Amino acid sequence: MTSTDPILAKIRKLLAKAEDQAATAEESELYTAKATQLIADYGIDQALLALDDPDQDRIGDRVVSLDAPYAADKAELLCEVAQALRCRAVLVTRRVPGGKELSVHLFGHESDLVRSDLLFTSLLLQAATGLARTPVPPREHKAAFRRSWLAGFRMAITRRLAAAEQQAETAAEQRSRAAGGASASLVLADRGERVLDAMHREYPSLRTARPRTLSGSGLPQGWAEGHRADLGGSRLDTTSARHLER
Repeated sequence: MTSTDPILAKIRKLLAKAEDQAATAEESELYTAKATQLIADYGIDQALLALDDPDQDRIGDRVVSLDAPYAADKAELLCEVAQALRCRAVLVTRRVPGGKELSVHLFGHESDLVRSDLLFTSLLLQAATGLARTPVPPREHKAAFRRSWLAGFRMAITRRLAAAEQQAETAAEQRSRAAGGASASLVLADRGERVLDAMHREYPSLRTARPRTLSGSGLPQGWAEGHRADLGGSRLDTTSARHLER
């Protein structure tokens, strides 16, 4: 999957249009819907194409480091986006002098890792914009409010992604049945099992993380912003996780 892929280029263009301040709310919503559809369909298409040429979409992995502030919130967003896009994510905590460092180790087929990278970068930037324009209520702790806002944003995004992926899978399954081809659902299930095996080979003794307790009141505002967010994106780079400033 290269940066010259025409579908990925189209998703990036849709994102740019959705974020254009000259666009109306209705226009942005249309661009968002199209980008969401394209990124889901892209994953299905790449999975089915790999049936004929498995080498074109191999299983890989990558590690994304998350910087303060709100590193744990960024990590949760990345984990849930990646899992919604058929990757697996392992949160890695490393103790360092003065605190700890967080990173996420992603496993997945290359096309799904690309989709996760695209989307995570876009959502990280959109979350930073949303937080900047959302005032913290009087007498409420700023960090607590923003963490709860980010939780609401993440939950809305996860629900939207799950719906888009399921819709794309259902449509692909209907097409495959009509054409007498391989079951899209079985293809995706098999790919998922192979990704899971790759993760367990690297981490044979995983533990489930305890859910965090959040005290802020920002969840409804974050949820609303998550429903407005564009689900297209631009390529993840090593500095992209620094955009949520204090």
